[in-house]
Amino acid sequence: MNKEKIAIIGLGYVGLPLARLFATKYAVVGFDINQKRVSELTKGKDVTLEVEDDVLKAVLKDTSDDTMGLFCSYDIKDIEDCNYYVVTVPTPIDKNNRPDLTPLYKSSETVGKVLKKGDIVIYESTVYPGATEDECIPVLEKVSGLKFNVDFFAGYSPERINPGDKLHTVDKILKVTAGSTPEIGKKVDALYSSIITAGTHLAPTIKVAEAAKVIENSQRDINIAFVNELAKIFNLMDIDTHAVLEAAGTKWNFLPFKPGLVGGHCIGVDPYYLAQKAQEVGYHPEIILAGRRVNDGMGQYVASEIIKLMVKNDIKIKNANILVLGITFKENCPDVRNTKAVDVISQLASYGTAITIHDPWANPEEVKHEYNLKTTRDLPQEKFDAIVLTVAHKEFLNINLKALLNTNGVLYDVKGVLTEGVTGRL
Repeated sequence: MNKEKIAIIGLGYVGLPLARLFATKYAVVGFDINQKRVSELTKGKDVTLEVEDDVLKAVLKDTSDDTMGLFCSYDIKDIEDCNYYVVTVPTPIDKNNRPDLTPLYKSSETVGKVLKKGDIVIYESTVYPGATEDECIPVLEKVSGLKFNVDFFAGYSPERINPGDKLHTVDKILKVTAGSTPEIGKKVDALYSSIITAGTHLAPTIKVAEAAKVIENSQRDINIAFVNELAKIFNLMDIDTHAVLEAAGTKWNFLPFKPGLVGGHCIGVDPYYLAQKAQEVGYHPEIILAGRRVNDGMGQYVASEIIKLMVKNDIKIKNANILVLGITFKENCPDVRNTKAVDVISQLASYGTAITIHDPWANPEEVKHEYNLKTTRDLPQEKFDAIVLTVAHKEFLNINLKALLNTNGVLYDVKGVLTEGVTGRL
């Protein structure tokens, strides 16, 4: 039995899969302030669908002892005797697209209350370079009264979770690691190496690891912005964007990006963290922010294209019935955080249309709470003037959408996955 006892702080899309995996070899306490979430997990139910119920139940245990397995709790006393603390809380942006480090500050305060000499605190949350040592460590020092790199140490291993992806699970994705000293770096790397079958990459410093993570998603954001701009250009030229990308993709080094709505808690957020830090050090990041502007405007663009098609088909816009298929931020996943489908919906609603939202994956209560929108998990059987596929859930691919359209109805495919009856697509 390994002597390490690990506390995972935050049991969301990142924390739970990691806690489950660590629990196959170590004593693990999964800590979350959401009592409802902890209660569900204790019963072996993960509403995020990232960990299958039987897989979760296989590692659960009833007490916070030193035996291998996972104990879930919202009581800080249950993490007092851990010697590794892994922070996996969200790092969102505010309404002005500025980094919001509140979850990191609060979780650091929590860890600081139980921090002991010799403990190692590892952060997995995506941040700008320097955030761990400049923002989180001072909180740990202040609350604990301990001195950094003397009494306690830190590490960084950025999450690479891909929600809804059952192929690239946490153990099958190579993990970047780093420590606050070379010795601690080796310890952190060894800890992750013991559970990550894909291997690890030990970065020389925490800042390097932070920077590596934040540019991963910034790179994807910029590439998607490029093809989104291409879609706008080719639509004006009456050229099928997807056909162009398919043709260009025959070259071995052409990158296979597709146009679409860029939401979620990573690609649509992380570039703002890098941009904010760049501006703080005196550089205005033109390409990064240009990509963000293009992608943030796609919801409005899609809505305007749909309205144009409806007008061309002599459909009266005011009170027109529109069915929106999908409100999660990506396919086959219940996560609705920072979904850009709501941008399309709000723009369409601004024209006075009547909108019905169908998503078999999204929790209607969560959507109501987050966006004040009503959704249904059941496919409506009435006729619509327009149907908009915003998320490519597998359930949508086999629906006879034409049967749900009025005679002159419009079918708009944002994702470019439908093959029949499409009036327009991005």
